[in-house]
Amino acid sequence: MRAVVFAYHNVGDRCLRVLHARGVDVALVVTHRDRPDENIWFRRVADTAAQLGIPFVYGEDPADPAIAEAVRAARPDVIFSFYYRAMIPPGVLALAPAGAFNMHGSLLPKYRGRVPVNWAVLHGETETGATLHAMEARPDAGDIVDQTAVPILPDDTAGEVFEKVTVAAEQTLWRALPAMMAGQTPRRPNKLAEGSYYSGRKPEDGRIDWNRPAAEVYNLIRAVAPPYPGAFTEIAGKRFIVAQARRPLPAASLALPAGTAPGLHVRDDHIVGLCGDGGLVIITQLLAQDGSAVTPQALAQHLHTEQSNEENR
Repeated sequence: MRAVVFAYHNVGDRCLRVLHARGVDVALVVTHRDRPDENIWFRRVADTAAQLGIPFVYGEDPADPAIAEAVRAARPDVIFSFYYRAMIPPGVLALAPAGAFNMHGSLLPKYRGRVPVNWAVLHGETETGATLHAMEARPDAGDIVDQTAVPILPDDTAGEVFEKVTVAAEQTLWRALPAMMAGQTPRRPNKLAEGSYYSGRKPEDGRIDWNRPAAEVYNLIRAVAPPYPGAFTEIAGKRFIVAQARRPLPAASLALPAGTAPGLHVRDDHIVGLCGDGGLVIITQLLAQDGSAVTPQALAQHLHTEQSNEENR
């Protein structure tokens, strides 16, 4: 089987290695250049391709005629997309007579669209996974080839879940390839009416609303914890990033006085977030906007200064 691969990120790295290990003839890899404004915490597919001796090109826009010509010249039987960031046009997909297939980071039909792992954690899901599916004009809508589930534990961050999903993607592709290479690709309907679609998230979406229930606030913190931009709150115009947190144990005695407003507080040398339902989130790592750690003592001083300023206004 001869393939052209559109790939990026850790899933792109691992799945490209699976193709190579299974003996697929990868004629060309199309990948992205790193964005200068992005935290590059993941593996570069360009480095993977170079290590494996596979030709690669950078292609930010798969609708660029030069990309279509490069794919056509590679004469693929199949096209694969592994966390490539752009929708591949139908005209390019049609250049692979045996079909085009994408690896998506959810259990389709749930969480079609962008950043599926983050959305799953945000919504408090207990399970997600990776799905290999046929590509068509609509995103994540084609028939399902295979999928692998992974658990989301109560305190898992999106970064930790993404590591599991990367392994699930590797397992799914490894399992599916023998049948695909034999021309017997399995397919079952991707029942979109039973699923969901979500768009991308922006850093501003990490703003914490302390009036929301504690479980919801905690899920937001987990969903965007580093290496993602992080959930944040502002006090007197100063932004604080909640990088790590946990829910208190049932026996914990960190209750705040009656009438305390929702938001960040310091109690018994702990930074705690009081939420709208009276529940608490214990902040185990609070960062200033420059990335430096904020201690309970420093936050207490900031809160005291702000309270004094309010009283003097």
